[in-house]
Amino acid sequence: MAAVAACLLSLTSTAPLAAQDFKVIVNSANPISDIPAAALSKIFLKEAAAFPGGGSATPVDQGKSSPVRAAFSKRIIGRPVSAVDTYWQQQIFSGKDVPPAAKASDDDVIAFVKSTPGAVGYVSAAASTAGVKVVDVK
Repeated sequence: MAAVAACLLSLTSTAPLAAQDFKVIVNSANPISDIPAAALSKIFLKEAAAFPGGGSATPVDQGKSSPVRAAFSKRIIGRPVSAVDTYWQQQIFSGKDVPPAAKASDDDVIAFVKSTPGAVGYVSAAASTAGVKVVDVK
């Protein structure tokens, strides 16, 4: 009983340090296990078309009103969703590029990443990520 209590105590004491609002996922065939936040930002802004070290990258976003997207945009891209939306309006208007596809739910993002080699997305921290690989953001 004391061992169980000690385990639970250790989990609760480290949880806030490891807590995140989202997990970054890639196709299970992707060899990467981690990615720098700056490289991930460039992929989602389509300033880079490949993962560090090679391999084409296909980003997939959550819907604009998603709290997961708000957390990802703020932490990884360094801008609120509204600023990222403005960025994409400028890119579209100037004929440079279009934003990544947006999916309505964690399950939709997971299905896309699972079926698309090179795909990278993000899901809520509580989402089941069976069939895809969770990568660490450095």
